[in-house]
Amino acid sequence: MRSISLILKQFSRSVLLIAGLAVVGFAAHAQGDAAKGEALFKAKCTACHKLDVRMTGPALGPTIQSETDDKWLTKWIQNNQALIAAKDPKALAIYNQYNQAAMTPFPDLSEGDIANIIAYARAWKPAAAPVAGAAGATAADNGPSNMVIFGLIGVIIIAFIIILVLNKAIGSLERLLLKRTGLLTVEEEVTAVEKADRTAKIKELAKNKKFVFFVVLCGVIALSVWQFEVLWNTNVHQGYQPVQPIKYSHELHAGVMKIDCQYCHSGAYKSKNATIPSLNICMNCHKSVKTESPEIHKIYDALGYDPATAKYDSTKARPIQWVRVHNLPDLVYFNHSQHVKVGKIICQTCHGPIQTMKEVYQYSPLTMKWCIQCHKRTDVNYKGNAYYTKMVAVHDMIKRGEKVTAAAMGGIECGKCHY
Repeated sequence: MRSISLILKQFSRSVLLIAGLAVVGFAAHAQGDAAKGEALFKAKCTACHKLDVRMTGPALGPTIQSETDDKWLTKWIQNNQALIAAKDPKALAIYNQYNQAAMTPFPDLSEGDIANIIAYARAWKPAAAPVAGAAGATAADNGPSNMVIFGLIGVIIIAFIIILVLNKAIGSLERLLLKRTGLLTVEEEVTAVEKADRTAKIKELAKNKKFVFFVVLCGVIALSVWQFEVLWNTNVHQGYQPVQPIKYSHELHAGVMKIDCQYCHSGAYKSKNATIPSLNICMNCHKSVKTESPEIHKIYDALGYDPATAKYDSTKARPIQWVRVHNLPDLVYFNHSQHVKVGKIICQTCHGPIQTMKEVYQYSPLTMKWCIQCHKRTDVNYKGNAYYTKMVAVHDMIKRGEKVTAAAMGGIECGKCHY
């Protein structure tokens, strides 16, 4: 009996210990403040994590909800590299799963801060799928039905037929009334006389050589003006706005978000061409921004990028078939860097209010006349420019009667021939 009582005591102690640990664990979970955790999450975590979607790191909602060891989570958040260096199995598994990408350590976060973040993540719940036909569900706005449209068209057609019938009936009644009063015959005779007079006047004008010459001269002038306008605007594509494979809005990026043009078109400052930005520049932001957008997924498809695994497959990569908007003839040499870097000309001078365009179109005519007019009215800032300093020195040499070679005028610079 004594051994049985000892066994019962040990069992009761074990039960009490387990219950105590459960209460402590529950209290540890309850200590977190989800409201404070939300503020910390937005300040510290949103660059790499979302609650419901994988970004650079995993979706924290289901990930933290499936992890019960809060102490381990605290160590991982504060200094994950230490756990990896210590060969922690969980840490190594995560490190290898995410291509050995190092997570930023947060030693500045206290255990209470991390508990708040964990509480916020555990409070997250996946959005419930909408139930078809459920009460209170918002009906999809599909516009007016075909029956309504066809009904309106039918009403318009019937009304038009009724108006024609009524007009014809009114005309018949008027003719009947005129016939009874004896006025119809007189009106018919007057109409016949007027028609004969008009025909005679037309024939008389056709025989008038001066009038005919004036009409022909006006026609020749009008046709010449029309032909000149057509020839003058040949290959002038002002207003050209092709449909691009991706709906990229300059109004959003350059206008609302104030992104500098040269962040994407870096070649405008240092080369002849402004260059089409590579998709890697897009991924600087869109690896984590607007990842649900179908247009952003076109970028992913072109790069062979899988947002679920954050890996690239080069075998699936393909170029984006952008449609060129601004296209100068081959005989024209235009250098962006000369205008942007040296001339200090802003992009809008040629490309118009690009920051307001949802879809880019050719704003300026880009004709020779347009360029010459710009060159005539643009002042040159020659102060502090080595090129113009050299030109002044050459001019002084010419005034003194000294020998001036092409080399003195920059004739041996590489860019004179190799551009």
